[in-house]
Amino acid sequence: MAPPEQFSAANVAALKAKFESANQGHIFTFYDSLSDSEKKAFFNQVQKIDPARVNKLWEYAQNPPAEPENTVVEPLPESATASILDSKPEDLERWYNLGLDLIGKGEVAVILLAGGQGTRLGSKAPKGAFNIQLTSKKSLFQIQAERILKIQQLAAERAKDKSKAQVPWYVMTSGPTRSMTEKFFKKEKLAELLDTDNENRAQGKPYFGLDENNVTIFEQGVLPCYDFNGKIMLASKGEVAVAPDGNGGIYKALQDEGVLDDMRKRGIKHVHAYCVDNCLAKVADPVFLGFSAEKNVKIATKVVRKRNATESVGLILSKNGRPDVVEYSEIDKATAEAEDPKHPGVLKFRAANIVNHYYSFAYLDGMGDKVNALPPHIAKKKIPHCDVETGEAVTNVTKPNGIKLEQFVFDNFKWLELDEFACFEVQREDEFSPLKNADAPGANDCPTTSRQGVKAQGRRWAEAAGATVKNGDDEGLEISPLTSYGGEGLEGWKGKEITESTI
Repeated sequence: MAPPEQFSAANVAALKAKFESANQGHIFTFYDSLSDSEKKAFFNQVQKIDPARVNKLWEYAQNPPAEPENTVVEPLPESATASILDSKPEDLERWYNLGLDLIGKGEVAVILLAGGQGTRLGSKAPKGAFNIQLTSKKSLFQIQAERILKIQQLAAERAKDKSKAQVPWYVMTSGPTRSMTEKFFKKEKLAELLDTDNENRAQGKPYFGLDENNVTIFEQGVLPCYDFNGKIMLASKGEVAVAPDGNGGIYKALQDEGVLDDMRKRGIKHVHAYCVDNCLAKVADPVFLGFSAEKNVKIATKVVRKRNATESVGLILSKNGRPDVVEYSEIDKATAEAEDPKHPGVLKFRAANIVNHYYSFAYLDGMGDKVNALPPHIAKKKIPHCDVETGEAVTNVTKPNGIKLEQFVFDNFKWLELDEFACFEVQREDEFSPLKNADAPGANDCPTTSRQGVKAQGRRWAEAAGATVKNGDDEGLEISPLTSYGGEGLEGWKGKEITESTI
């Protein structure tokens, strides 16, 4: 991204001309009526918007490329897949050790997709700050930070130079969540959190014990909101209405926010990206990293096995000879119910997308202008705005009146050849428990199911180590990530009863 221009009459005139040539000059309708500070704020916002790109995305969204008439979908070839469910123990061990070695050499970075607020959970705070009511009261951010601390420790034990076993954490926020996320990491009070949650955070460590120099909080981009004629909408007389550009905005943000530059300086070669709402995410998972690096692919993705033929999830598969994600609604009933001829009783198309990816740094660094080629997806929304004709604020919007465009993080999969892509199946109960909904009777993907997922996993780990859990907690046992990353290191509990609620 070009450095920002200084606020001056000449630069304002040039910017206005740029928008007028793109038939978007109406956004300057009220400019002359603004105060000097409002004019400067408007200029600073608008200069970050490329009207030619905005128009191109609109046209692309309205006229997407036609799909081939004879679309062929197949599971990914066996050469591009592996499953933790049936892989040989020696393969899993080799991938694990390779992943730890890559971490130990300082070649691994992690990107966290954390732009969302906990709106559906009844909170305006970043979703990562949410407390799922574990005994420890740890937030999602803290759980994931502690997994990084533990995997660094495990990698350092194998590394020749232990000081290199560092995993930089790049946290992608959005406009509404960036400042709050920065404060939460620094242990500053958030007005958006309950007093008890602020008190819990105050008792913890800044950056959850991670080296501040290894944590980068950056911001995903935005796209203007459009009316149904493709015109940019105003939020007020001195502000363009914008919305985050979707999780696919990660690729452009890595360029614009200097993240790729920082990774390059650090010598990063392998990148793990995942979503903040998954309390079971194995951050910088050495098995996944080792598998992906050994395959020498540009992108790999973790999947879980689809529960049944009717589960509404996107599927990772081969579409017209290229890797792709196909939504449940795009697959007919017969295809959805088809069984794998090699595995009776198992669905043929079962690789459910959980947005958990590996990237080679070389791939991310080489995307160039392709970050602007991701197809935009249309979402019709109720958008409060300033009426350009009257200047009046329209706040009571009762039906969709505009369009927000968003890009999806997986829409570049189809740009790859099959041998540049890999898919790794993991156990759902061990690695995927998303937080989407508020608690309610019968609710799924809620704080209760997230908490139960963590505690049930802890119980399984303890029992596998030969311990007996007798703590009076029907949900199980909370095992701190600082105690165990993936079930290792619990040998000392063999033959013992665990009466604690958390270890």
